[in-house]
Amino acid sequence: MGQYVAPLRDMQFVMHELLHVEDELKQLPKHAEIDADIINQVLEEGGKFTSQVLFPLNHSGDREGCHHDKATHTVTAPKGFKEAYKQYVEAGWPSLSCDPDFGGQGLPLVINNSFYEMMNSANQAWTMYPGLSHGAYECLHAHGTPEQQALYLPKLVSGEWTGTMCLTEAHCGTDLGMLRSKAEPQADGSYKITGSKIFISAGEHDMSANILHLVLARLPGAPEGSKGISLFLVPKFLPNADGSLGERNPITCGAIEEKMGIHGNSTCQMNLDGATGWIIGGPHKGLNAMFVFMNAARLGVGMQGLGLTEVAYQNALVYAKDRIQMRSLSGIKAPDKPADPIIVHPDVRRMLLTAKAYAEGARAFCSYVALQLDKELNHPDEEVRKNAADEVALLTPVIKAFITDNAWVATSECMQVYGGHGFIAEWGMEQYVRDARINMIYEGTNTIQSLDLLGRKVLMDNGAKLKKFGAKVQAFIEENGADESLSEFITPLADLGDKVSKLTMEIGMKAFQNPDEAGAAAVPYLRVVGHLVYAYFFAQMAKIALAKQDSGDKFYVSKLATARFYFARLLPETAMLIRQARSGSGSLMALDADLF
Repeated sequence: MGQYVAPLRDMQFVMHELLHVEDELKQLPKHAEIDADIINQVLEEGGKFTSQVLFPLNHSGDREGCHHDKATHTVTAPKGFKEAYKQYVEAGWPSLSCDPDFGGQGLPLVINNSFYEMMNSANQAWTMYPGLSHGAYECLHAHGTPEQQALYLPKLVSGEWTGTMCLTEAHCGTDLGMLRSKAEPQADGSYKITGSKIFISAGEHDMSANILHLVLARLPGAPEGSKGISLFLVPKFLPNADGSLGERNPITCGAIEEKMGIHGNSTCQMNLDGATGWIIGGPHKGLNAMFVFMNAARLGVGMQGLGLTEVAYQNALVYAKDRIQMRSLSGIKAPDKPADPIIVHPDVRRMLLTAKAYAEGARAFCSYVALQLDKELNHPDEEVRKNAADEVALLTPVIKAFITDNAWVATSECMQVYGGHGFIAEWGMEQYVRDARINMIYEGTNTIQSLDLLGRKVLMDNGAKLKKFGAKVQAFIEENGADESLSEFITPLADLGDKVSKLTMEIGMKAFQNPDEAGAAAVPYLRVVGHLVYAYFFAQMAKIALAKQDSGDKFYVSKLATARFYFARLLPETAMLIRQARSGSGSLMALDADLF
């Protein structure tokens, strides 16, 4: 069923040569002792676990799916999942970047981020069980009471318990202001919560002893809309004071959603029938607290897109080198065989390079944002923390939407490399396509992410966050603009930077007169910004590769070729996108709804 080998060489390139993570961490007292050897050791061990333990369960887990017992409301994960989770816990992986005060190892998020890429490549469905737990940990760590933290965080950090987020309901989708779940206060300070939630990933399973559900609901007399939402911690089993499990809480799985992919993860319909919960973050402050979880999840979904892009590329590359069909247009390349390997054909190379470039661009981008998160949380200088927080806020919707959009393209291209075998399940490629398509939808559809970027992160502060990031891009351009060997990268980067500035101002002026203009431009606008980010990182990577291309290490030759492909074949998409963004809302909104 194919293969997966962690891309350690490229991860190390990004960490040590592009981002200089070791030097950056020395500025953070909490992480000052982390060096390249520690980073490499963690990544190497992570590569072994993901390729040897998780990857062999990916295809079988997809084919088997989860099993729901309607009588007992229990869910059983696919064969081998529970045993793999036990190994994961025993090895200490859940605690990698968690607070040592609660049993964590305290390593930087930038290391944990790379480990999650590996897990998502090896088995996205399995990875969503501990991945959601990490989001619950982040939320409780930021907004939980000291008592809640003392009771629940050590269990999440160790992996003994897992977590979920229970947001949406059948009638409201992304519009959480419409949710109807109710929370009734009790004399002992707890709440009785009643309602139904849908699309709850890892909502019920047999992999951990307890599941901590973070549930959005309304208090009596709460304001209408999103301002009246509160957040509650609702355990599957009510814990005793000593942390042992008590009685079963009435929050149960009514059904597993029959979705197109990610079958190994239990996406549940959850019913709360007077379930006991405790408020997190104060009355009517639920979205504020939950956004910690949601932002962590959005970054996580971007990593899912990267993981699928990488594993699809690896397998398509192996196939393209092995599969023989027709002769090269420029002459026979394998005279000892009846046909040439299909990797000789230009369009097969285009498909492979598309996936390779989107994987390598995403890896640099995600690692950079994870490093900014480490700075936001731990840098001693308040201004540095603020600037890092602004960058993370600006780039989070781009990570979620741009990388998952690209994963859909890349996995589709990789499936195409296989020809007819691509849609045959036994080869494993069609699973990546199905899984990648779902990632574009959940944790806020990519259109929602685009509206968030343009409306909240750019126009709401008159482009201040975007200008800060643009200043970094401009500084790189000015520093390297006179280097003729870099002109093939610097010139298009500078051109796109200017176009993004002008496009932002133009859309802002139009949206001021008619808000639909922002809605009409948002999706192409986000992709333009995404390409600006990738072009910035590929230009930096090309600079490093140019300096080392004669070192004898073929890695740099490959990196330089990939950068050139990106600028020649993928970046030009921005010309079309800019025209789309400028075309306005007229052609979209002119037709009456009953004429569709």
